[in-house]
Amino acid sequence: MTVSRLRHIPGIGVDHVGDRADREQDATLLRLENLDTDIRPPTVALERPKAAVDEDRANSYLPFQGGVSLRHAAAAHVGRQAGRAYDPLRECVITAGGLNGVLNALLATVEPGDEVVMVDPLYAGLVNRVRLAGGVPRFVPLTATAQGWTLDPQELASAVTVRTAAVLMMSPAMPTGSVLGRAHWEALARALDGHRAWLIYDAAMERIRFDDAERVHPAQVAGLAEKTITIGAASKELRMIGWRVGWVVGPESIVADINLVGLTNVVCQVGLAQEAVAAALHAPDAEQDVQRAVDTWRQRRDVIVDQLSGLPVIPPDGGWSLLIDTTQIGLSPADASELLFTRGRIAATPMNGWGPSGEKYLRLVFANEPVARLQDLRSRFEAAWG
Repeated sequence: MTVSRLRHIPGIGVDHVGDRADREQDATLLRLENLDTDIRPPTVALERPKAAVDEDRANSYLPFQGGVSLRHAAAAHVGRQAGRAYDPLRECVITAGGLNGVLNALLATVEPGDEVVMVDPLYAGLVNRVRLAGGVPRFVPLTATAQGWTLDPQELASAVTVRTAAVLMMSPAMPTGSVLGRAHWEALARALDGHRAWLIYDAAMERIRFDDAERVHPAQVAGLAEKTITIGAASKELRMIGWRVGWVVGPESIVADINLVGLTNVVCQVGLAQEAVAAALHAPDAEQDVQRAVDTWRQRRDVIVDQLSGLPVIPPDGGWSLLIDTTQIGLSPADASELLFTRGRIAATPMNGWGPSGEKYLRLVFANEPVARLQDLRSRFEAAWG
């Protein structure tokens, strides 16, 4: 029998579609289902593990909080985005990927029955971690438009109540690519003033932006610096998915508790990968490297939006994926996915379990297929959906 903590935690769907696509072994199948990318990690990151293989410190549990060089690099990286300094030894811990950091932060801040404010739709892995920690998701709906996603700042702030233990925000968010601006953070600052709740900011994709709006890290906003826990990762911006390295940066008091959770959970991170990530974050051309990747992903997004013109596609302002509201054309996301797979030779994931409104949407990932392979996307959709 399923234990109680799993009763309201569905799968994420991506695994089923991805496994099915793998079994096909068909090079003509478009892989738009999983958050992989064909853009290589930074060159400096690829070179560093070759030396680390011969280093004892890369084959050690210690330090449990993560390698000192990586904590320095991660704290400095978050500090540049937030416009403030963080102590790398007291306000930063390294985790086995970003989502490990999210779960550790939730376990350190949420009591069973507490509410966690989140947008809807949202990655099922975030929703499920809230539930696994004993929290209750309180969803604030995003509004889909032909130009993208919008969110009322006051509606977001109003979701904070006496039952709120944390506000879990991602910008750009998965799977929508929606972004939060200064008005959202300022509204949350007012709502959290004098409140016990923490702001957990998943910054895994914060530099993957396609819009021209102001970039604002929440810790830049008055009143939020002492409330903000920033979760970062090498997976998306640095394209180091399988390396499993992330970081948590925030006030010393809560980072100490998050570190305690980490000691009781994964214990330590991938030793060979830590120095590589530190090198990538420290590289003189680090910003240019990320921007080159962003420019490529933007081109792919633009091709998909153009190819699917006239269909209910919601353009993302960032991230690696976009959504289609298949209910507007009379198909459930599951049926739409099946038709695309069998008739159009496209692997795409329905969003069941990705927040209450996820039942309406099909996700397309544009991070792993080059522009040349997307040129016949329209004809594939027509073959699938008629």
